[in-house]
Amino acid sequence: MTDNWWMDIIQAAGLFFLNPLLWVMLLLAVALGYMRVKRERRDFNIRKLPGLTELRRVLADSWLPALLLSLVMSGIGLAADAGWLVLFSAVMLLMTVSFFYQWGSPIYTASLAAGVLWIWQRSGGEVSFRGWSLADADFGGHLAVTVAVAAGLLLVAEGVLIRKSSVRYPSPQLERTSRGLRAAVFKAKKLWLLPVVFLVPGDMISAHVPYWPQITLGAASFSFVPVPVVIGFSQIARKQYPDELFPKIGRSVSWLGALVVLIGLGGLYLPVISWSALAVGVIGRAAVTISTAVNERKGGYAASPSAKGVVVAGVLPGSPAEKLGLLPGEVIRAVNGMQVANEKELYDAIQVNAAHCRLQVADRNGEVRLMQQVLYRHDHYQLGLLLVR
Repeated sequence: MTDNWWMDIIQAAGLFFLNPLLWVMLLLAVALGYMRVKRERRDFNIRKLPGLTELRRVLADSWLPALLLSLVMSGIGLAADAGWLVLFSAVMLLMTVSFFYQWGSPIYTASLAAGVLWIWQRSGGEVSFRGWSLADADFGGHLAVTVAVAAGLLLVAEGVLIRKSSVRYPSPQLERTSRGLRAAVFKAKKLWLLPVVFLVPGDMISAHVPYWPQITLGAASFSFVPVPVVIGFSQIARKQYPDELFPKIGRSVSWLGALVVLIGLGGLYLPVISWSALAVGVIGRAAVTISTAVNERKGGYAASPSAKGVVVAGVLPGSPAEKLGLLPGEVIRAVNGMQVANEKELYDAIQVNAAHCRLQVADRNGEVRLMQQVLYRHDHYQLGLLLVR
């Protein structure tokens, strides 16, 4: 024990909280939020969600998958090379500052980090730091299985996050169609932070931080190292609504991750199988991204102007419109018995009975239903609708 045990705790926490990737990621989450607000105010004169929403959700959506990943990887004894983890963090940092989050999947960043480490080792360099040596990177052994299985599990987590989070927080924006009209598209551009704990072989950490958690298996010792894993996602839904498109993407990514894990475990018998699993993951994830983008650019827009009424592009959370159950893509045909064709006519019709709102709405399938809601003071000025106009 040391007399300055509290300094050991501070140093241990610094491995995670002083990681530059963590703070750059948090700053860019704030930037994403305010860029979204600026775009929404430009198109609709109001923002759908506060500017700090991305920052607030960055960990709230992902802490449970991170916890499960940490338990699974530590439980099955996946030991990650320290050099690969450093390069993994560096690649994620470059991805984060690039804003090209459509390529922010962990299968890309994990595979690229492994590729850079392999090239570095093959170049004949001799590097060592606090007990780690470049020559220790065992590409023909446990490293292959660790990278493939970890990347596959992170893919599964990415799919879950896409399926759940991106459905709840897509941002509508107006886009000019080929006919010169303005239709609504739905953009999701997100960063997720997963504080994942990796097992690192050796005592390179505990030698400098005596109180750092460590386990011993036989003659080998392992340290628990928390790493901020950043996942980026960017997708625009045009042809389909986000609650239709994003769950499909999420399921495809999760199933792909499960396949990568299964193939990656084959590296226990032959390491090249694990490296082929990474190739399958990279090609498969790129295919999902490209095929989705191509398909969404074909055909018409899901939320385009209608001659039969006012098209809903979005609904503000907690607003009277949300209480009415309105969804993006639905068409408001009449308000309080008056036919409406644009935003002005809609709000003029609401004023006919400022204490009650009775709507005739056509859903996405064209089926008409009646909806009504009591309006309280000022609600008729803040109905909470973002409209295609």
